Amino acid sequence: MKSLLLAGAMIAATATCAAAQGGYWVVGNNATGKCEIVTSNPVINAQVGGDIWFGTGPYQSNDDARLARSTIAQCPPVPEPPAAAPDEQKRE
Repeated sequence: MKSLLLAGAMIAATATCAAAQGGYWVVGNNATGKCEIVTSNPVINAQVGGDIWFGTGPYQSNDDARLARSTIAQCPPVPEPPAAAPDEQKRE
């Protein structure tokens, strides 16, 4: 009985650790010259000839990652899509 209880506790601890790995990261990509938001922990590999040269995170939401991307000096600004303007010249 004790072994089943111990096994259950270990499974719960493992599941908690696995769930904590989720999130969003901001990475700098040398190939595209842009900063991207990814959902997996990035591997920084620029020193060995790779494209990813920095990564920050994890962030809890995509909005948090976008805010962080806007504050990183190495990231070029991302143009936001224009807001839908009401069509004032619409004729009935």
